[in-house]
Amino acid sequence: MYGIHMSGDPAALYRRLRREFGTVAPILLDGGVPAWFVLGYREVHQVTADSELFARDSRRWHAWDRIPEDWPLMPFVGYQPSVMFAEGPEHRRRAGAISDALLAVDQFELRQVCERVADGLVDAFAGTGTADLVADFAARMPLLVIAELFGAPHTEVPDLVRDVASSLDVGPDAIDAHRRVAERMARLVRAKHERPGPDVPSRLLAHPTGLTEEEVVIDLLVITAAGQQPTANWIGNTLRLMLTDDRFAVSLTGGRRSVGQALNEVLWEDTPTQNFIGRWAARDTQLGGHRIRKGDLLVLGLAAANTDPHIRPDPTAAGSDGNQAHLSFSHGEHSCPYPAPEIAEVIAKAAVEVLLDRLPDVVLAVPPEELTWHPSLWMRGPSALPVEFTPAYVAGGG
Repeated sequence: MYGIHMSGDPAALYRRLRREFGTVAPILLDGGVPAWFVLGYREVHQVTADSELFARDSRRWHAWDRIPEDWPLMPFVGYQPSVMFAEGPEHRRRAGAISDALLAVDQFELRQVCERVADGLVDAFAGTGTADLVADFAARMPLLVIAELFGAPHTEVPDLVRDVASSLDVGPDAIDAHRRVAERMARLVRAKHERPGPDVPSRLLAHPTGLTEEEVVIDLLVITAAGQQPTANWIGNTLRLMLTDDRFAVSLTGGRRSVGQALNEVLWEDTPTQNFIGRWAARDTQLGGHRIRKGDLLVLGLAAANTDPHIRPDPTAAGSDGNQAHLSFSHGEHSCPYPAPEIAEVIAKAAVEVLLDRLPDVVLAVPPEELTWHPSLWMRGPSALPVEFTPAYVAGGG
């Protein structure tokens, strides 16, 4: 399960694996590294619900002597003292602080921030009549909002947006970009320690669990990465659906309900986070008819689980009837901490609605069959969404 060819039709791969192996399949990751791919809905639910048996600390992996330092998946599995790899009481301490800091975000103020950010992005291209809704809009929207929630200085936001995008890619600048993001986050946390404000870093620093500055910095990096690319793909996938599917195109003019339906359908059919690495077995066990050894790596097939025919005998129903039992935000103790999914939904919904309000006659500039997906087994998003529309007047811009 590696290589650019994997991103073409992952649903077909998941069906083939399910036919050959059932709900859990033996796979090879980059470099021939063995792992288990959990693709059954009930099995993913079981693994994510039992954090003691299927743990998050990657130091449990028995294959470290085979993993080179430059392994492509090292950013996903290399242990860091963050909330991502914490377990037990330590994880509850860190995740609880994050949840409390995010719960303090006022939803109405958040919506206003999102609309202002989306309007600013649309202003940049509204007068041209053409745009790439991935590069010009979807890929930029989440981090601009996150920067507001973090109280980041406006002068640093452009560089922060650029470096976060580079750090989440697999390009040659990824490591240096991640270092620059970490340095900026450390400066931000130091500034918030001296001058607290109504923002997420200040709330984390003041939390009664007594987080250190180092803990706040590394957990803010986790929040940034988890909030940026999945939300950007959620926006891009939703716009792609609404621009290519007649069920949504018919109701583009004024239909607010259709945006919510499209957002939910995307989480079932083209979830932004396709697969998640991983969990490590804390002891020998059985799963999906296979013997899992202590220290084995398990990859969570979130997209495959969402299309499991055992829980979706009618594959057309789940996304259109408001059913939100998908596993797109994972499940259990190590799922996206509440209310992160709700914040992501506010960002995504505002982005799509503002764009369609501002550019009501927007259409694809290429045939739908020419659209391609970003080459990734882990994330699902369009490489580009070239569109055309009637140039709109922008106040102050002519």
